[in-house]
Amino acid sequence: MKTEGGSEAAKRRAGERAAEAVEDGMVVGLGTGSTAAYAIEAIGRAVEDGLAVRGIPTSYQSRQLAIEVGIPLTTLEEVDGVDLAIDGADQVAEGDLIKGGGAAHTREKVVDATADRFLVVADPSKLVETLERPVPVEVLPAARPVVADRVRELGGEPELRAAERKDGPVVTDNGNLVLDCAFGELDEPGELATSLSAIPGVLEHGLFVGLADAVYVGTADGVERRTYRAGK
Repeated sequence: MKTEGGSEAAKRRAGERAAEAVEDGMVVGLGTGSTAAYAIEAIGRAVEDGLAVRGIPTSYQSRQLAIEVGIPLTTLEEVDGVDLAIDGADQVAEGDLIKGGGAAHTREKVVDATADRFLVVADPSKLVETLERPVPVEVLPAARPVVADRVRELGGEPELRAAERKDGPVVTDNGNLVLDCAFGELDEPGELATSLSAIPGVLEHGLFVGLADAVYVGTADGVERRTYRAGK
């Protein structure tokens, strides 16, 4: 269910530009996905040059990459807060996001929402006028049929995400399942986000509404920065 598309050069530009916002002494949320990976690699190079930061990874994938590039890691229990989070998105519409193509959206949302500033990195293929991708919903395994019924009542069509190179469903880092829930165009993503959060058995969903401070969009010849939350 990962989003494909967008040139690697555009992704690299976005990730590296956002990484320039990292300052000495910061605690940094390290997002998941191909564009966020470029930011992690850039932070790693800065650490090698003497930058003192601590990273909080949002998935096994981002943790392993951070270790490889030499970023010291910590946890939410060990810090007073997160100064900055850098993460990707599957779709972006006016600062609202759909995330979860890599099934890491629960930990991503915890870190991204905790951060003083949340920077999104993307290539132009992720930009849309209206969010319309299926919304990933992480559910407790025992609650899957209940959640699926409630999603249908909300007008959605849930589909259990299947693993690609093994039999059975995708299992998240938290040991749960993912329902990809198609609702069509989301004219009121905030209302849907509230409704999904209220369903018993839902751990978290992939609608990130009102969380992004800025979006860095890599282009063919540079980076476009879009700001969404004033004063950040």
